[in-house]
Amino acid sequence: MVRIVTVYGRLLLEAMGQTLILALSGLFFACILGLIFGLMSVVRNKVCNVIAVIFVDAIRSVPMIVLAYFIYFGVPAAINNMPGMSFTLSALQAGTVALALNCGAYMAEIIRAGIQSVDRGQMEAARSLGLPYWRAMQRVVLPQAIRTMIPSIVNQFIITLKDTSILSVIGFPELVNTAKNVVASTFRAFEVWGLVAVMYIIVILTLSRCAKILERRLNRGR
Repeated sequence: MVRIVTVYGRLLLEAMGQTLILALSGLFFACILGLIFGLMSVVRNKVCNVIAVIFVDAIRSVPMIVLAYFIYFGVPAAINNMPGMSFTLSALQAGTVALALNCGAYMAEIIRAGIQSVDRGQMEAARSLGLPYWRAMQRVVLPQAIRTMIPSIVNQFIITLKDTSILSVIGFPELVNTAKNVVASTFRAFEVWGLVAVMYIIVILTLSRCAKILERRLNRGR
């Protein structure tokens, strides 16, 4: 174990950095998608409601590994079949899109639930004061909803961080993929995977602890 840490510790730490970058970029775009489809699911428009339901149900029904393969291999293959087209995606680009879509479906549900947790009287009061629907949503409803959504968003980030390990199948140099290469070089599977497990435990327990502290502070602020 000491030799693994000494020789490959820096490489594994860099891989963990890549993992965090991928998870953060995926979560960033997932928040955008989640906000769009979360709002579409609560507006009084059946077309928007149906589109939001289709997106959420379709993405949540597809395993993450299938989604990653589809984006990395399937989408470029379909585009390249068109005359005069030459299109490729890097592992980082495909991984970010896969994580954003997968996480975005869950974020849409988090945002929908957060908005619906705000008393309807808040929207009615804002509208009675002359605020348009979207202005009332932006200034009155969403600020209150965010308080209830933040702990769930942090938990979703933890799930997304663990989901990055699936993207080793498309060759992205995240922690699991790097660990596979280290095992292939050293034949020390027990030590390498044990070290990787400890790294994940440290990061995820830290994030979980931060989520609990944040939740307690938000609850005290009510």
